Amino acid sequence: MLRDEDRVFTNLYGWEDWGLAGARARGVWSNTKDLVAMGREKIISEVKESGLRGRGGAGFPTGIKWSFMPKETDPDRPSYLVINADESEPGACKDRDIMRFDPHRLIEGALVSSFALGAHACYIYIRGEFYNEASHIQVAIDEAYEAGLLGKNAADSGWDFDLYLHRGAGAYICGEETALLESLEGKKGQPRNKPPFPAGAGLYSCPTTVNNVETIAVVPEILRRGGLWFSSFGRPKNEGIKLYSISGHVAQPCNIEEAMGIPLRELIDRHAGGVRGGWDNLKAVIPGGASTPMIPRDACETALMDFDGLKELQSGLGTGSVIVMDQSTDVIYAIARLSYFYMDESCGQCTPCREGTGWMWRVMQRMVKGNAEVEEIDMLLEVTKEVEGHTICAHGDAAAWPIQGLIRHFRPEMEQRIRDYRDRVHARGAQPIAAE
Repeated sequence: MLRDEDRVFTNLYGWEDWGLAGARARGVWSNTKDLVAMGREKIISEVKESGLRGRGGAGFPTGIKWSFMPKETDPDRPSYLVINADESEPGACKDRDIMRFDPHRLIEGALVSSFALGAHACYIYIRGEFYNEASHIQVAIDEAYEAGLLGKNAADSGWDFDLYLHRGAGAYICGEETALLESLEGKKGQPRNKPPFPAGAGLYSCPTTVNNVETIAVVPEILRRGGLWFSSFGRPKNEGIKLYSISGHVAQPCNIEEAMGIPLRELIDRHAGGVRGGWDNLKAVIPGGASTPMIPRDACETALMDFDGLKELQSGLGTGSVIVMDQSTDVIYAIARLSYFYMDESCGQCTPCREGTGWMWRVMQRMVKGNAEVEEIDMLLEVTKEVEGHTICAHGDAAAWPIQGLIRHFRPEMEQRIRDYRDRVHARGAQPIAAE
């Protein structure tokens, strides 16, 4: 269990003042000038040593990602940092609490990270529905400018830095980094082909790094305490501290800060009050947000909440958003509902995603009723494999993986649903069931 003195997000629940005075009392902005004085190379080196991997879902090593940015400044092609605050993944709600209750931690992280990237400007792209969060961020930005922490000679660091808040219009696809950049430029939010990658041609075709809110917010504390401190938590290649969101059939849904690699059962029992009705009432868990495949109760017994631990179970850490489902859950309907979400949120650019997500949802609708043939389960699985890995961005994968997890672990339930439907139809003289 993570000790209180090791926690980074000490106002995660909003018990203290979220403004500048409260942030300073918690140590934010305390020695920002000294952090910048470390220099670009030293900052990136410390972030690499910390083992910090992106907290937005992909898990790419942050220090390595930063090292792709140009070392020399080109006045005709300025560098940018863009902070992805879209957080539209079903089940994810960690970043919103950082922005609501600790916005200055994010703003300080934006300054230090932007300096390391050679960027004099940073944009926070926030989900359109996050009205209160956007309001808090804007108030915090205004406070920081007034206090001399942003703008010319930001925080007395010698670095000129401007920070802008941009509100999106609520499109899930704009959580994908290149679609976010398109939207930020005022275009339709559709993913770009890569290469070129954003570090080569990102915002306004200039060198750009896109990072998640949690990733950026934790950077100053890593620099204050040292990369080795951060890497002391978790396992090799899965180091650090992580925010987990726990929702669904638990006694106390919550956001919690814990060490990477905490056992899933301990996370649920210790911090969320356990599964509703007891652990034996657990049916399945989606461990990393709606796009990650579910795992059954048996796998939950030993699952470790980090990148490699969940990969071994053919799932993923994603955003660390745990969705708990007890025995009352109709898992077929639950995945059908997610299929509708991914169909509705597809930008329509890629044929496998545009056509495949709709086809998968329609088949899943029939699977919910049982109005299908057993052989169609294999056909459904085959189509998910055709969509997976064949689109510009990972939206096709996100639509395919929940269905794959369902078939992998709950195929007998799907087959039984089909047999039950057939028996009901036969019992009524082969007439269609009016309710269905």
